Amino acid sequence: MRGSQVSGNGDEARRFARGQHVGVLSTISRRVAGFPFGSVSPFILDHEGRPVILISTLAEHTKNISADPRVSLIVQPYSPDMQVAGRVTILGRAERLAEKSALGPRYLRFHPQAADYFAMHDFSFYRIEPARIRHIGGFGQIHWVEPEDYLLPPASLVEQEDDILAHMNADHTENLRAYCRHVHGVEAENAEMIGIDPDGFDVRADGTPLRFEFASPIADAQAARQALVALARAARP
Repeated sequence: MRGSQVSGNGDEARRFARGQHVGVLSTISRRVAGFPFGSVSPFILDHEGRPVILISTLAEHTKNISADPRVSLIVQPYSPDMQVAGRVTILGRAERLAEKSALGPRYLRFHPQAADYFAMHDFSFYRIEPARIRHIGGFGQIHWVEPEDYLLPPASLVEQEDDILAHMNADHTENLRAYCRHVHGVEAENAEMIGIDPDGFDVRADGTPLRFEFASPIADAQAARQALVALARAARP
């Protein structure tokens, strides 16, 4: 497309993708050789920004990945005018993860309806290692993004996430409701933090997921606490 640029804002692309949890996965068809095969795919991003999908060995796209790991995942929220809505396409290679236990709880907090699939022995996690990212932020805002500009370095927050969630959901539910009201204008009766990552955190408010962004990426529980305390102060009436 004319007007596209060689590089772009990796942080913006990653933050955009974090706000979505369903995309279209395209694999290279084994059955119809050389043709792209698209399928709807729920996903999460790991803390570094790599998509993780839960798929069955019996699925067509899994068979395709086994033959050729090159894939793309397009992430775009629904809009009445899809051509002007922002979107991110992540091109990369999908790799099966050896075990499910580490990422299972996090994935199921975002996709609780997948619990039965997760329990089946033929479902596994596949992680997409980005090779290049295409970010369209709107008309004329078109960028190619390199993995080194998109991915975050490993940080201790990933090991601390469960403890932070347990603390916030046990002791700070009023703050969670205040965040919903202050940032999204949502009066929530029940609010539960379901994820925290370097870019922000997610709350399920009366069954609806809401995304909250940090001003800049954080790396550990101490920085998370500072960001959450600052937001609590800002949310006070």
